[in-house]
Amino acid sequence: MARDSSATKARLLDAAFSEFAAYGIAGARVDRIAEAAQANKRLIYVYYGNKEQLFDAVLQRALETGSEGIPFDADDLPGYAGAVFDHLVERPELMRLVLWKQLERPGSTGAEAESYAGKIAAVRQAQETGRIDAGIEPADVLTLVIGLSQAWFGAVGGPAAGAEGAGWAAERLAGHRAAVVESVRRIITPQAA
Repeated sequence: MARDSSATKARLLDAAFSEFAAYGIAGARVDRIAEAAQANKRLIYVYYGNKEQLFDAVLQRALETGSEGIPFDADDLPGYAGAVFDHLVERPELMRLVLWKQLERPGSTGAEAESYAGKIAAVRQAQETGRIDAGIEPADVLTLVIGLSQAWFGAVGGPAAGAEGAGWAAERLAGHRAAVVESVRRIITPQAA
């Protein structure tokens, strides 16, 4: 009977995502990843090379999932910010993974830079046609939109924590989401001359 390597790879990536989000690269253990994936530890090295390369694969997969699940529209940056916020509400461990990446491997990967380059170009084009305030550098606009979308999740006692780890109430999350969307709207609205 042939083994399904794609299913094994998916289980390894899922288990590695959880492990890296909880412990970072340095604290993650290949043994725990293999056990959680119900896979042979050796397969991690066969498929991904080493722990750092596995982390890169996990990060790449998370980036692709976000890009596919959250369409970017420079003409609706408030909507994009709200969608990023919603994505993080559904997967708060993603923010922990991003924070570990920033702590242990600062700088952007080629895939991250490529993803941002297209978005920055779209913002620049919207600025050139007057749809977005041109007083802020396009890269800074994107940084502000993403930063505002993520802000509540990086805060102590953010939505993933709540009282005794219970998470925030839906009404409070809705209020934070509305604040993010409105803040982005104010930042990007062209200023009257």
